[in-house]
Amino acid sequence: MDLFRKKSISHMLASVQETDKSLNKVLGAKDLTMMGIGCIIGTGIFVLTGVAAAEHAGPALVLSFIFSGLACIFAALCYSEFASSIPISGSAYTYSYVTFGEVMAWILGWALLLEYGLAASAVASGWSGYFQGLLSGFGLKLPLAITSAYDPGKGTFIDVPAITAVLIITFLLSRGLRESTRANNIMVVIKIAVVLLFIVIGIWYVKPGNWTPFMPFGFSGVTAGAASVFFAYLGFDSIASAAEEVKNPQRNMPIGIISSLTICTILYIIVSIILTGIVPFTELNVKNPVAFALNYIHQDWVAGFISVGALTGMTTVLLVLLYAQTRLFFAMSRDGLLPKTMSKVDSVKKAPIINTWITGILVAIFVGFIPLHRLAELVNIGTLFAYLVVSVGVLVLRKTQPELPRAFKVPFVPFIPIISMLFCGYLMFNLPMTTWIGFGIWLVIGLIVYFIFGYRNSELGKREKNLKADKEIDKREIL
Repeated sequence: MDLFRKKSISHMLASVQETDKSLNKVLGAKDLTMMGIGCIIGTGIFVLTGVAAAEHAGPALVLSFIFSGLACIFAALCYSEFASSIPISGSAYTYSYVTFGEVMAWILGWALLLEYGLAASAVASGWSGYFQGLLSGFGLKLPLAITSAYDPGKGTFIDVPAITAVLIITFLLSRGLRESTRANNIMVVIKIAVVLLFIVIGIWYVKPGNWTPFMPFGFSGVTAGAASVFFAYLGFDSIASAAEEVKNPQRNMPIGIISSLTICTILYIIVSIILTGIVPFTELNVKNPVAFALNYIHQDWVAGFISVGALTGMTTVLLVLLYAQTRLFFAMSRDGLLPKTMSKVDSVKKAPIINTWITGILVAIFVGFIPLHRLAELVNIGTLFAYLVVSVGVLVLRKTQPELPRAFKVPFVPFIPIISMLFCGYLMFNLPMTTWIGFGIWLVIGLIVYFIFGYRNSELGKREKNLKADKEIDKREIL
């Protein structure tokens, strides 16, 4: 049983040119940057900042964002090298298939399914909360039973707003990537404008005394905060999922990944400084910290804009996460590790339409009925695991395939990949034991699925069996 059979890069690049399996190349560097910003700026900046400051880091939240940002920037450099060398859908899953072999690729793909699926569900749940808050501002209130996931004790049974959001985004994605990209770009401009509005208004109300004590929970609080706000940086790896739909990916992929992450990191740092300067960190344990800060300084009219920006921000995050999920399903299905239905491409729209609707319906069911508060940290560990493996992969591929054309190269190898590994490993270490147990259970389930279906139906496995059979026939003929 060959669990570590590897795919040939040349064969992969040739296979994506098949007309019935090829996707439409419509994305440029600007589109990729906007896609990255669309996915990164959302729940993190509008929701997580307050809780992380109040419970973990205090005013040193800025250090938590810097720490997480550094981990992501080093990992982003590693992703950029892979994305420019292997411009194929699947992100870390595809890179692992080439570098470590099939079973490791499956494990990475399974971990990414956890990241994209749970993250999309968590964002949709947050979207529902903000949307209901917006409705209440107009004096409208939905029946309690349809406002949240199944929890009879609280009187809720289904989260209709979250399901509606997921299905609308799914419909948009099913129209084709060009239309989805246009909508995303418009919404990204809106939410960046809202974040800048908060910065311009809020900076005048900063009280340096609120930054004392700066590190009330010690350095361990900073690292715990970094692990919790890491969710805020999810998104740049989703750009790698778009590789097959990018014009000139060797140039545009690194630009999109690095520029979007850099812009978002700078905005996160500025917002966290201003937020903890306006409001004492002990009062920030709220679900809408940015709007709360503006209400705190009696800028209620700006707080209304912030709520709209938060809703827009979460919409773009949801769009990019669902998009990345569909492209991961597409790549794994094309390799035979998932049912072939998931890799069927519409001849007109050049997009996996059936896959898109299956993904959307699955996420809608999940977010509509299952409470997510206990599962959110699984997103972080799945993502950190993927970043860690990609960082190791750069070092391995430099050794095993030094002649591979690389339009972008990680500088200062092996130091940058090793630093990325250490950062990601340290953040994983700071996650709760319950998260590790949940992640372990998820991986065991994934391996069971692989051995029941994936291993038997692998396209690479079938090709190797055919080659072996042909060699046996040749030997017999010679004899």
